[in-house]
Amino acid sequence: MNKQDWLKERKKGIGGSDASAILGLNPYKTNVQLWEEKVGLREPEDISDKDYVKYGTDAEDMLRKLFAMDYPEYTVSHPDGFEMLWHPQYPFLFASLDAALAERETGRKGVLEIKTTNILQSMQKEKWREQIPDNYYIQVLHYLLVTGWDFAILKAQLKYDYADGLMLVTKHYHIERLDVADDVGILLKAEVKFWHQVEKKQRPDLILPGI
Repeated sequence: MNKQDWLKERKKGIGGSDASAILGLNPYKTNVQLWEEKVGLREPEDISDKDYVKYGTDAEDMLRKLFAMDYPEYTVSHPDGFEMLWHPQYPFLFASLDAALAERETGRKGVLEIKTTNILQSMQKEKWREQIPDNYYIQVLHYLLVTGWDFAILKAQLKYDYADGLMLVTKHYHIERLDVADDVGILLKAEVKFWHQVEKKQRPDLILPGI
């Protein structure tokens, strides 16, 4: 599908970038704001012209190719244009993947998620220290939930601007589905409840982030 069709379809369900807001763990959007978008009371903010979004979009294909070169043990596939995968049992859950992976030796299937970010504050640096920020971790959980696949890899390019130049740090985080099965179950329960509230037009209680 083209981009406009893809944007229309996004309103009909819950995608990976929506998942963390449902749990109150999205730093840019509350669960109530997301609910208002899904029931048509608010239009999602268009951030496609933001410099950091353009950078991430333009860099995605190159980073995907670098991953394929650095990790030849996987086949890496990505369709042209916009593709959506839908959960077979819960048709309001969908995923738009950066790439699908398959282990050459075993045939196990996985998700590749690519992130680019500017590290501007020490707090941002801490969020990436030996872990994935909560909102991105939940996004990956959502993709495992929708696809039912075996594992996920998040490739993160962290960009540091210094007075004397630029430094790029690339990290890879491997998540096995079996290791996060409980978290996937918690997310599924929350997403089903949220979508029922959308269908009934029942405004959810605001979830405030932890301090």
